[in-house]
Amino acid sequence: MTVKALSIAGFDPSGGAGVLADIKTFASMGVYGVSVVTALTAQNTTSVRDVFSIPSDFVTEQLNTIFDDIKINSAKTGMLYEAEVVLAVAKALSARPEIKTVVDPVMSASSGETLLKQGAAKLLVMELFPIAHLVTPNAVEASILTGVTIADLASMKEAAKKIAGLGPQNVLVKGGHMEGDDVTDVLYADGEFFKFRKKRINTPHTHGTGCALSAAITAALALGADIVTAVETAEKFMEKALQGAFPVGSGPGSVDHMAWMRGGG
Repeated sequence: MTVKALSIAGFDPSGGAGVLADIKTFASMGVYGVSVVTALTAQNTTSVRDVFSIPSDFVTEQLNTIFDDIKINSAKTGMLYEAEVVLAVAKALSARPEIKTVVDPVMSASSGETLLKQGAAKLLVMELFPIAHLVTPNAVEASILTGVTIADLASMKEAAKKIAGLGPQNVLVKGGHMEGDDVTDVLYADGEFFKFRKKRINTPHTHGTGCALSAAITAALALGADIVTAVETAEKFMEKALQGAFPVGSGPGSVDHMAWMRGGG
């Protein structure tokens, strides 16, 4: 594991999402993972009961401590929660443009709890999007960001192009929240659209799918892949992960982050 990826995200003690999911994904893909924690959650498979935001100055201290010692090949952001944390992360990453950053604009938990405050959402767009190599909203998040009602491929493309206008180099709009037997994700990169379509895997255990996908893209970028290949690799990673998804508690369980490694991906 000579390449290293950084997860900047919240801590989910149930292990399905956040930094724990990211680190497992990095490891499965042969990338050494390091992390900076932005928030602690009291969370299980059924709900997020409480959130404790890490003070922004301590987030900065974590970031600087990592960057002072370890060469980071790529990074991803997940749950940031507070406006001050968004600013701290944006400041640290903007000073290091050589790091390819994937921004997963985590706004709410699958169970409905808010994971990004309203003021923080505006700053995420203003401060982090312009320095992002890729932004990975799901259909709901893309609709919130653009005002586009996403119901089909055309509206996904429209939203992706509008988000690209906010500054990121590339945009991936994920279609997992949409109805249908197939799932289509749309990548807008270098002025072109790329479609990634696959059969929907029938499982209730989908906790943390967004974290795993963005982490897999981050790992592939760390390994030197171009953006289209990185997304294509991550899509294959997620197919294996969802095929092996399993129950953890009484709510939606976790995808199998280690399936890629076991399957010789």
